[in-house]
This record gives sequence, C-alpha cells and structure tokens, in this order.
Amino acid sequence: MQPLSVEDHLAQPIVDVSPPKWHLGHTTWFFETFILKKYHQGYQEFDPTFNFLFNSYYETVGKRLLRDQRGNMTRPPLEKVYQYRAYVNQQMDVYLAGTPQTEALELLELGLNHEQQHQELFLTDFKYILGVQAFHPVYNKSFRESTIEDWEQEWVVVPEGRYDIGFEGQGFSFDNEGSRHQVFLPAFEISNKLVTNGEYLEFMQDGAYQNFEYWHSEGWAWVQEHNVNSPLYWEQQEDGWKRFSLAGLEAINPDEPLAHISYYEAYAFAEWKGLRLPTEQEWEAASNKFNWGQRWEWTNSAYLAYPGFNKAEGAVGEYNGKFMVSQMVLRGASIATPEGHSRNTYRNFFHPQLRWQFTGLRLAR
Repeated sequence: MQPLSVEDHLAQPIVDVSPPKWHLGHTTWFFETFILKKYHQGYQEFDPTFNFLFNSYYETVGKRLLRDQRGNMTRPPLEKVYQYRAYVNQQMDVYLAGTPQTEALELLELGLNHEQQHQELFLTDFKYILGVQAFHPVYNKSFRESTIEDWEQEWVVVPEGRYDIGFEGQGFSFDNEGSRHQVFLPAFEISNKLVTNGEYLEFMQDGAYQNFEYWHSEGWAWVQEHNVNSPLYWEQQEDGWKRFSLAGLEAINPDEPLAHISYYEAYAFAEWKGLRLPTEQEWEAASNKFNWGQRWEWTNSAYLAYPGFNKAEGAVGEYNGKFMVSQMVLRGASIATPEGHSRNTYRNFFHPQLRWQFTGLRLAR
C-alpha cells in the first residue's frame, strides 16, 4: 500500500485514468473469473458483487460498473480489496499445486501478462492523479523518467525489400502481434534518436500550436477546444518551462527525450520539420538498428488486424480484437514498461488525443 494513502487509491480525475483500488481489484478478478471459477473445483467466490465492480469491458462475463464511475467506488473498502487479493492468491496456489488443465495454464500466462500491463497503467494513472493535485506532490524523489541519448543524431538507412513482421517463436505474445507475415517496404530512413524536449520547444516557440497548417483537421480542433499549447505536465513559470514528474516539479532538460504528447502533436511536429512518422512496419523492420525503450513511440499506422488474425472464442477473444478501430499504434516501450513487454513486435494502441502514457516520437523520411 505504501507510499500511497487510502485517499490516493480512490481518485479518478478523468475517464481514461482508473483508481489504484480498481486496478488492484480488476487484476485479481481476472484470475478468479477466468481460472478459479472455471477450473478450480469447489471454489467459493469471494464476493459476487465484485464481478460487477471489477469487470473492465468483457461483455461475455456480464454487466459491469461504467468506466467513468470507478472513482465513485467508496465501497468495498480498500482493506477488503487487499483481502480479496490475498484470498485469490491463496486459492491460485492451491489450484496450481494440483494438476492444472492446459487451458488454465495458458490463461495463467495471459493473466500474468495482463497484470504486468496494469502495473504500468497503475504508475502512469497515478502520475496523472498526482499531476492534478496542488503543489506538485512527490511520488518518489529518486524516480528518473528518462536518460539522455548522448550520441549524434543520424539517419538509419533501410533498403527497399520484403520484411517479416509480427511475433514468431517461443515465449509469450499477445494475439494482436500475429500472425507473422511479409510486407514490402520502399527504402526509407529513420532517426537513431528520439525527439528531445529542446527540439519540441523550438516547435512551440515557432508558434506551431497557433498554425493550423501543421495539424490534421481533427487535431487542430482538439488544440483549439482544449487550449493546448504544450505537452502534458508542462507549465511555464517566471524562470522558464517546468514539467511535473514522479519525482516532483523539475526544470525542462532540453536534451531528454520528449514525453506525454498526443498523436496529433507527434504528427504536427513531423510536419513542421518537413518529415514524417514511421509506419509500425517500418519501425519494426528497423528496430534492431537503433536503441529503443524509453518512450512509446507514435507511428503513422492505424490499429488494425494483421493478415490471418483470428479472435479467440469466448471472453478472451474480447482482449484485443474489439479495439481495432479509431486508434493509432505505438511501438517500443517506456520507462514504466515491465521488462518482458519490451519486444519489437509489441503493439500498443491509444486514441490519437491521449497522452498520459510516456509517449514520444521518432522521425522518418
């Protein structure tokens, strides 16, 4: 529970951010719902109301608390959610000590990876919760959100040709990473460095947020409607630009990789530079030629199914396929990403206006 207070566990300032208490309950509910209730003979459900409270989007499983109501959940108390986690963990130990079915073990692997996804969301959601508080509260004074890429910017040349895209081989992957297939890519170049805070400051100082020519029509409407003039967590003070971080309020370091921008902003910056964003296929084909992992990098690819993709039957089939509309793909990882999720076939995806994750960009031409 430390260093969060009880109150910290309850907040939901925007619909995209879930309270820490809900994350704890939902990740526990996954194991109870998909493994224990189905495969563990004689399992006694901890609390029948939790299926409604902690179901996220699984229509197959039943009705659920609306996403924007998670912050209103003062009951059950936080203590009971921790009791729930302890109970389900203990019951999982009992079940796994026997002879678990193959299907259950496959769901266990998915559940563990699902929980790791929520570990990252837990951190980024909590950053947003702190970010709307007065006086810039500190989560961890020693937390560092990036390291400087201290090498010269160069253009990595990728020749025209056919490239294998998608996951293949041993180990876990999510269903949206397959099936592996070939694509033809014309020759292109991609930067060996992420765009930095200093480069983005030049974009801002050149009046790019006031110039419609760099923006998609939808992006320009978003800028005007929400009065956007800088990345999320940036604020201008008398002594210069600052950003809120998990270590508190810090001066902008121009050499650090940019973070917390939307797809709209990434696209507009590329337009301003006379360059472009890479497609997700280009990014994957070139990914062994540059360092990546500090930022989720916006690509110019819509989130769609690969050739040969098939949704699994039942509730598990709702995991990724149902979201393949109106979202953009991000590649790479971030400083909040669990190690096992940092693979070059991993497909993250968000709506183009969202920026509470550690999102940045890499240019192509």
